[in-house]
Order: sequence, then C-alpha cells, then structure tokens
Amino acid sequence: TAFATTQSASVRHYAKAKDKKKDKKNAPAKVAINDEQLGSLIDLPALRTQMEKSLAVMREDYIKNLSLRSTTGSIETLRISFEGKDYQLQELAQVVRKNPKTIVVNLVSFPQTIPAVLQAIQRSGMNLNPQQDGTTLFIPVPKVTREHREGLAKNAKVLFIKCRDRIKDAQNQSIKKLKKQSNASEDEAYQAQQQITQIADGFIKEAEKIMELKQAELLGD
Repeated sequence: TAFATTQSASVRHYAKAKDKKKDKKNAPAKVAINDEQLGSLIDLPALRTQMEKSLAVMREDYIKNLSLRSTTGSIETLRISFEGKDYQLQELAQVVRKNPKTIVVNLVSFPQTIPAVLQAIQRSGMNLNPQQDGTTLFIPVPKVTREHREGLAKNAKVLFIKCRDRIKDAQNQSIKKLKKQSNASEDEAYQAQQQITQIADGFIKEAEKIMELKQAELLGD
C-alpha cells in the first residue's frame, strides 16, 4: 500500500510537471523587436547620434583636460560659458606660458568674464588652481607627482559620469517619447524600452572602457 501511494504521488508529480511544460508552450511568446521596428516607433538614428556625440565629447575632454602636463594649448581651448554663449578661452584672453611652472591668462579685454573663466579652469579636470591679480590670472603648472596622477584619474571618472548621465538622459527622453506613441502595442512598447536601454548600456560600457584605459595611462599601471 505504501508503494502504491508513493507510485501514485510520483505519477501526480510527473503529470504536474507535464502540465507546467504545456503551460510554457501555450504561453504567448515575447515580442522580439528589431531595429527597423524600433525605428518606426522612435528616431533611432538621432538617438544613436546623440549617444555617439556624448562619447565624442568625453574623448575630447580627456585629450584636452587630462594630460599629465598642462599645456598652453589645452588651456586656450577651454570652453567658457558666458551670458548664454560658449567661447574658447583664447577668444577672450591672451594665454602665455611665462615659464615651465606658470601659465599667464590676460583678460584685460574682457574683464567681465573673469568669474566664468575662473570657474571653467577650476572645473576643467586639469587640477589647476588659478591665482587672480586684477585682470590677470596666474596658473601654477602642477608637478607630475603620484598625487597629481591620482587627481587626474579621479577627474577621468568625473568626466565619465557626465558622459553616462548625458547618455541616460537621451535614453529617458527617448522612452518618454515612446510612451506617447499610440501605434505600439503594450508588448512592442515594452520590448522597445528594453532595446533602448540595451543601446544606452552599450554606449555606457564603451565610455567605461575609455575611462579605464585613461586611468591606467594616467596612473602608469
């Protein structure tokens, strides 16, 4: 009798397992959406271009701002935001290397831009600490110490985070537009969101690799 009960329980368990398999087979298949379908719901080329631009800006910032030796050229091309417009520092000031240890920025022509210039230099990621004397800024060039290398490596992460946030912002804007679309089924909308997130994650992963390579270069690893 015990054997019969055990056998009966085994049969019931087997039948349940078979039913589960049937349920899985009968479950509606997830809608896989390709680039063409996604492109009919959102402006996919514009999304990719926006994310590629974020990577390009990060690469450019790394080249300009994260060299072990601060060059006059990298300071001249610093972007300065003033009264709603962007300028390169060389458009507003005369930038001269006074000696190997000091760079001089003369802002006599545009003294009203000094606060914006100071802010841009301090936030440049080059570990610079400008000293103001009237309309002139004196910028001591940091020595290439281990501390300086570590500071630049930290700034590489700061610039990566800015890039990541821009990519995430593009992702969120795209998903917001997608939700307003009326020509997509619930499954299509869900799959489209997943794919947009996947595209963004790919760009973020690429940005992270760029950061890691730059940090290794700066730290001499």
